[in-house]
Amino acid sequence: MTVDVPTAADMHELGLRLAAVLRAGDLLVMTGHLGAGKTTLTQGIGEGLKVRGPITSPTFVIARVHPSLAGGPPLVHVDAYRLGGFAELDDLDLDASVDESVTIVEWGEGLAEGLADDRLEVIISRGDGPGEDREVRIVGVGHRWSDLELRAV
Repeated sequence: MTVDVPTAADMHELGLRLAAVLRAGDLLVMTGHLGAGKTTLTQGIGEGLKVRGPITSPTFVIARVHPSLAGGPPLVHVDAYRLGGFAELDDLDLDASVDESVTIVEWGEGLAEGLADDRLEVIISRGDGPGEDREVRIVGVGHRWSDLELRAV
């Protein structure tokens, strides 16, 4: 599924819509250049999951856990940008919480896929113009996403 996202507000709204289909155990691996909108999308997901915020980029702390305020799963938000490889990601012990959380790994391509057999790969690309236009491609991997209709997102 590919979605055109013209503004940051639309990226946040896409996150709200994605949150409606997410549940404990879901892994999202996000890819996109600096400023592409990964954290803005995560903020929308966090709002939709009703987790404690604020959700900010975890670049310097590497990972943050946002507990649910509504009895749902917590959100684990990871920034793998500064990690040197899978061994450093493994040191975070994310596999211990991935089953009971919604886990989002920014800059996770090539690192985080081993955390779960099922995942959503979210690739954010900037448009060519001077505006905020983005293209978000969402690819479901594994059995969990084989029957889910993502076009509704």
